[in-house]
Amino acid sequence: MRSSKGSIGRPNSGGAREAHRERHLAALRAGLAASAPGPLTHDERDDLLTMREEEKVARDVYLRLFDRWGLRPFENIGASEQGHMDAILVLLDHHGVPDPAQGLGVGRFRSPEMQALHDRLVQEGLQAQGTAVRTGLVIEELDIADLRAAAGRTRRPEILAVYAELERGSRNHLRAFHRWMRRLGIQYAPTHLTEREFHSIATSEHERCQ
Repeated sequence: MRSSKGSIGRPNSGGAREAHRERHLAALRAGLAASAPGPLTHDERDDLLTMREEEKVARDVYLRLFDRWGLRPFENIGASEQGHMDAILVLLDHHGVPDPAQGLGVGRFRSPEMQALHDRLVQEGLQAQGTAVRTGLVIEELDIADLRAAAGRTRRPEILAVYAELERGSRNHLRAFHRWMRRLGIQYAPTHLTEREFHSIATSEHERCQ
């Protein structure tokens, strides 16, 4: 098992998927290299650190739930969350901010809040397939809400571009879990988005991502 900076576990082992992810990250690094990093505001720094750990929460929970239930969305979306983690790490590296996930294995976090969030989500998701799918919906809702809030606290184009890309991915993830929700015949009430926002995303078309 490798550290959280690289690929770990089954969801990140697909050759084509890994190659695509590396090409995308290389393009992101090349784009950032053309511009000076400049100082971050307190909010920008805190938001990048939070999103790095929050994406790790998503990845680590999905790894655990895929091992338990074997449902394909947890495998595919877990791999995508690795890409989200890596994109935030590129921004952290560019701006000289230490990685809060450095050296931490699956399920381990430096932030007590993120550790508690991860543990609660895993506990809920292990109860049944239906609660696992609900857990996925909660995670994607939270990601979307937090990415939108963070985007409102920065004007930096490189950060806004990454947040926008990650939000598109999270919207696609929410759509995938929503399809499984309907397939399993379970009910779900949004907790981080309004009912209108949730259903607008869940019932809209898949978006193209990098």
